Amino acid sequence: MTQKSLCFHDLDISPHEVYVQMGYGDTLPDSRVVEEVAMVMAMAEKVARPRFCYHVMGGTLNDHPPLLMVFSGGHKPHPNDFGGETCLKVGATIARQLGGSESFAFFVATAGMEYERLRKEEKDPVRVFVADAVGSVMVERCADLMENTIQASIDKLGWRHTNRFSPGYCGWDVADQQQLFPLLGNAPCGVTLTEGQMMIPVKSVSGVIGLGPTVKKHPYPCALCNNKGCFKRK
Repeated sequence: MTQKSLCFHDLDISPHEVYVQMGYGDTLPDSRVVEEVAMVMAMAEKVARPRFCYHVMGGTLNDHPPLLMVFSGGHKPHPNDFGGETCLKVGATIARQLGGSESFAFFVATAGMEYERLRKEEKDPVRVFVADAVGSVMVERCADLMENTIQASIDKLGWRHTNRFSPGYCGWDVADQQQLFPLLGNAPCGVTLTEGQMMIPVKSVSGVIGLGPTVKKHPYPCALCNNKGCFKRK
């Protein structure tokens, strides 16, 4: 498994990205919000320790039902034999997007517990909102850097990678967090699951990326997905 710890500076986040996350688009917020964003980012720079980890494993996609069956024993099981393997109910949309993958990178990326404590200790409602937005941008940028690291590791093979997909999106049952996390060991990157499948720290993402010589990184398939609240629609 590959693991990497980062600092806030590594993420190269601009205030504009935070404004967009807060819903301002290309509009500059008022002076108080600008000041609060600058203050929270300065605080994050002092304490945040974002990190990511991923583990590349073999697997096979099943069409009916749409499952990703993960295997690590060096053999590819019979397509109809799901016994003793990890079966992820990724759904038809993600299964199509992962098509052609020869291996799969299972991952966790997080803004880190250090930032989680800073965020939870804040009481001012405006700063709470800002801290939430900064955390969201942090974890997405951390995951972007993880994708870059994965691509660098497979360049020598002439392989490419798909988009990243997470439980709870595009029809993938969020309960599969309980299946995905054991693939990465105990509390990967310090992230744990609640009984309701929520990740702690909250500003964390998990999921899968397909790898192979013929895979494509398509635009996120929003037209095919019923999740109207997905952040990828922004």
